[in-house]
Amino acid sequence: MTDSAVLPLSGIRVIDLTQVYQGPYCTLLMAKAGADVIKVEPLKGEPIRIRQEVSRGSAVPFAMLNQNKRDMTLDLKSPEGKDILRRLVKDADVLVENYAPGVMDRLGLGFEALREINPRLVYASGSGYGITGPDKDRQAMDITVQAASGMMSVTGFPDGPPVKCGPAVIDFLSGTHLYGAIMTALFHRTRTGKGQLVEVAMQECVYPALASNLGMIYDTDAPPPRTGNRHGGLASCPYNVYPCSDGYVAIICTNETHFVNLCTAMGQPELASDPRFCDRASRVRNMDLTDATIGAWTGERPKAEVARIFGATKVPHALVRDLIEVTNDSHMHARGALGWVDHPEFGRIVVPQSPLRLHDAPGLPFDAAPSLGAHSRQVLAVELGYSEADIDRLEDEGVIARAKAVQAAE
Repeated sequence: MTDSAVLPLSGIRVIDLTQVYQGPYCTLLMAKAGADVIKVEPLKGEPIRIRQEVSRGSAVPFAMLNQNKRDMTLDLKSPEGKDILRRLVKDADVLVENYAPGVMDRLGLGFEALREINPRLVYASGSGYGITGPDKDRQAMDITVQAASGMMSVTGFPDGPPVKCGPAVIDFLSGTHLYGAIMTALFHRTRTGKGQLVEVAMQECVYPALASNLGMIYDTDAPPPRTGNRHGGLASCPYNVYPCSDGYVAIICTNETHFVNLCTAMGQPELASDPRFCDRASRVRNMDLTDATIGAWTGERPKAEVARIFGATKVPHALVRDLIEVTNDSHMHARGALGWVDHPEFGRIVVPQSPLRLHDAPGLPFDAAPSLGAHSRQVLAVELGYSEADIDRLEDEGVIARAKAVQAAE
């Protein structure tokens, strides 16, 4: 592991029982801030790692979200596996899990049991609907919570069906909130010396993000419509994605200066004083005409020309880029937000740095995500004092998986 002694979470040990996106992203943020994150996986690995059986690319998210962590395996259904986890918890600062509510309690490893071992432990639980309430046992995945939270109802075009957001927005939105909850609890612990249970429900993270859409309820007393690429509250115009001759451009004008600049850029300055477009309310009333007028101008020009003109005239805009373009973004690579790594399992891939920029702390390098159980023997020997013979026995008995040598990806 890279030396993280000067990083803000240096000395914080995290037991990471999480899987898929929500929890691993939360613990990635902690690892990138210098915490010693020990990822504990089932003997066959967590679900995203197992995707390698389908295709190498489908498992690349595992490499993105598990950098700078140590990895060990444990059978938490076995008595000795449970005992090892309890021993790890004794000296840990944080345990993070995103199993279905009740799973850890049934294993005898829930918050009440573990705080008896370590009263300073911050126990963090991520779930779909929370650990209490009538819906707590509902199965939750990003797409199902997008549906249940109302997000899907306002995504898509008015004449089409509800559409999920392309990215796993709720997994990552809730993962960020889970990180915030843990940091808040650690700050509280510095004042009181006591750990606590913190939880984040995916559904509850969405509601504030629907602010623009929710505002329409109080004007119409009806469910807000799907608005396509227009403003969710239909309260701003122009606010849309417009065609170019070779792609698309997103444009937003949040004030009159922006709209005057847009009219100037299009060579039609008179539109800024036209009664149909002269202020926000007028443009919203004439939204179809406003969009058609702008789209007619952009549609005759290639993206590069539109971007050049808008850049010179200070029109808020962005070209719609595909993910190959974004992966190779020179700005993000220059800032160190993205970096290439040669991963032994996945080959040469791009992985993200933490978006949290702490300017007095150096960033950690892009350490490759570990292979399954790569640090099991190290953790057991160094942290818990197991002998080599004991560790061999644990492998033979299936309490931990036998680590395999990883062949470099071709």
